[in-house]
Amino acid sequence: MWGAGSIREASGLSNRQKGSSLAEACGWVVFVSESVIIRKATSEDLQAILVIYNAATQEPASAYEDKPQTLVQREEWFDYYSKRNFPIMVAEHDGIVVGWGSLGPHQERAGFRFTGSVAVYVEKMYRRRGIGSLLLKALLEAGRQRKLHTVLAVIDSKNGPSLGLHRQHGFVAAGVLKEAGCKFGEWRDAVYLQYTLDDRPVPEV
Repeated sequence: MWGAGSIREASGLSNRQKGSSLAEACGWVVFVSESVIIRKATSEDLQAILVIYNAATQEPASAYEDKPQTLVQREEWFDYYSKRNFPIMVAEHDGIVVGWGSLGPHQERAGFRFTGSVAVYVEKMYRRRGIGSLLLKALLEAGRQRKLHTVLAVIDSKNGPSLGLHRQHGFVAAGVLKEAGCKFGEWRDAVYLQYTLDDRPVPEV
């Protein structure tokens, strides 16, 4: 099993296969465990990201989508994040993308500029191996680099593994939106979790 405790910054692993080249190529921090590399996503990863996301759309407690997305939609999403310098990370195992995560804006209004929204998806057969933990740690570090103050996650109330993952990393419950989602003919409750990155004072206007 791949444990999150073995994470080290890639900059300290220059002799590891791929480690140094990825560290040089990535604008965001890169984490490496024994078997998994977490790196910044590129446009070449979009097909794999799409497959993993669309698989999640078929699960009742994940990804509130009525139908699978297209590659064009993922390309537009990727461009939106890239232009705003928000991170999209992928987890790579033996050269194969097996998970991904993103940290984007909570809302576009200026008053929310210090708040981000995080999402993590892992291919089903690779879950419970610490990959989600690796991705989430990398995204939180990216949030600190961006000088964000707080990060939100919106998770279905019945998605126990995802709720557990985020709580394990220090997220706390911030509220529940009852029947906020609708999927497969059922109302879904959405749980808001929050992680505070620092204790800075309120910025001056």
